[in-house]
Amino acid sequence: MIITLPDTTTRDISKTLVSIRDTGGQVATGRVLTLIVVASIDDDIDCLITSVSDASREHPSRVLMLVADPDSPTQSLDAKVLIGGDAGASEIVVMQLRGELARHLEAVVTPLLLPDTPIVAWWPSAAPVEPAVDPIGRLAQRRITDALFDPPEDSIYRRRNHYTPGDSDMAWARITPWRGIVASTMDQQPHEEVLDARVFGPAGSPSVDLAAGWLADRLGVNIVRESTGQQAVPRDAEGRPCIPLTKVELIRKHSLITIEVADAHTLSVHVPGRAPALVALSRRSQADCLAEELRHLDPDLAYGRALRGLSRVRYVDTFNL
Repeated sequence: MIITLPDTTTRDISKTLVSIRDTGGQVATGRVLTLIVVASIDDDIDCLITSVSDASREHPSRVLMLVADPDSPTQSLDAKVLIGGDAGASEIVVMQLRGELARHLEAVVTPLLLPDTPIVAWWPSAAPVEPAVDPIGRLAQRRITDALFDPPEDSIYRRRNHYTPGDSDMAWARITPWRGIVASTMDQQPHEEVLDARVFGPAGSPSVDLAAGWLADRLGVNIVRESTGQQAVPRDAEGRPCIPLTKVELIRKHSLITIEVADAHTLSVHVPGRAPALVALSRRSQADCLAEELRHLDPDLAYGRALRGLSRVRYVDTFNL
C-alpha cells in the first residue's frame, strides 16, 4: 500500500504512521532499526526503494528516505508512505524536500525516528567528506557511504583521511565473498610466506583499492595495484557485469597463487601443485551489500585496517605502459 502526502509536515507523516499501526496495518514493534537514506534528485529513487525493501526482509526497519533539492526556488515537503508488499518487511517513508528545508535534514528526520532502536545512515551516492560530523551522521551509530558513486575520484582516500569507527562503505561489502576465497586459498599447502602481491582492476574502482589495502594490512607487505584500463564496473565477453578485481597474484618464495575473473559468474584459482579450480562468484547486488552492512552495528575494524593499508599500495597504470 502507498499513501501519498503532498505538501505535508513531519507531524502529519507521524500521525499517518501511528494511524497505520493503530488500524492494524503495520506493527512497529518488529522494527530492529531506523535506516536514514540521504539521496539526491539525480539518484534512481525506485532502485533505492527496491534495494531497501529487499534488504529489509532480513532487517525489518523504518526507512526514512530523504530526497533533497536545496536549489529549488520553493520550499515544500512531499511524502509517500509505503507499507506491506510495497516495502518488504519495512515501512518506507520517501520525503521530497525542496528549498531551505533541504538544508536541515536532521530537523526533518528527528521526529520520525523510532525510539530505543539503533540508527543507520546511508548515502548511496554523494556523501559528506566526514560522515561522522555531518548532522545526519551524528544521529547514527553506523554510517554507510558508497565511494563508487561518490563524484570525487579520490573519495576512498577521503574516507581514509576522515575515518571514524562506525564508518563503512559499500565498496568494501562488494568484495566480502572475494576476500573469503582469497583467505581459503591461502589456507592450502604449501604454507609459505607471501613476499609480494599484485592486484589488477579498473582505476576507478574503490573496491580494488580496498582489496589492495586489505592485503597490505593482513600480509604486511607493499602491494602493487595495477590499472587494467576497464570501466569501474568491468564486463565480460558477453557484456555481463563482473567483480572489479580482475586478477590478484600472491608471490611466495617458491610458488605463485593467481586468482582471476573467468567470466561474470566465475573465478579461476591457480594454486601450485593443483589443477586450476573454478569458483562461483558474481557481482553482488546493492540490496545484498546493504543487508550485509546492517548485520553488524558495531565498528567494522577490518574496514578501518584496510583503509590504513592504503598507505602501502603503489599504483601502476598498466594500460598506458
